[in-house]
Amino acid sequence: MNKTAELEALLFVTGEEGLSLRDLSSLLNITPSAITQQIEKLSQKYQSDSESALTIIETAGKFRLATKVELNELLQHYAKTPMNQSLSKAALEVLAIIAYKQPLTRIEVDAIRGVNSSGTMATLQAFDLIEVIGKKEVIGNPNLYATTNHFLDYIGINTLEELPEINEGSLMNIDDVDIFNEKEITTNEN
Repeated sequence: MNKTAELEALLFVTGEEGLSLRDLSSLLNITPSAITQQIEKLSQKYQSDSESALTIIETAGKFRLATKVELNELLQHYAKTPMNQSLSKAALEVLAIIAYKQPLTRIEVDAIRGVNSSGTMATLQAFDLIEVIGKKEVIGNPNLYATTNHFLDYIGINTLEELPEINEGSLMNIDDVDIFNEKEITTNEN
């Protein structure tokens, strides 16, 4: 695998948290100037490909993948999707994981699920069911996520202590966790 593909993979899995030049240099074992060249090469590839929705941005010294500006209107429309639409199975999985194990990072959610959860978590944030509550004190300072008060309203409880009890192993087999019952979903969607 070449360094450009490795860079792209790292930017993809870190999602909105991104990585600094120093972190990328350390992870890819190449100099910061070589990382800068790879970022520029990948960025030019995205910009010249009219069929790609991606671009690379730098914010607060961290590089991350983002969607091109031309797609803003479409994505804003998507983000405003009414809450009465049902959440996907993936969204319910992520929500259950965060509800029971909060606070945690997206990478920790990914490790539990075994797949990238950045899109699902963005959807849950757009629905105000989860929020960033701080940064974890590790390399890259990833965001820490927790549920919101709106989440409590959405499932019809007053505190997290009212969540049904589960054993820790159930979060590894998320299909066994059911924090939503049919009545609560129907009530909150109307």
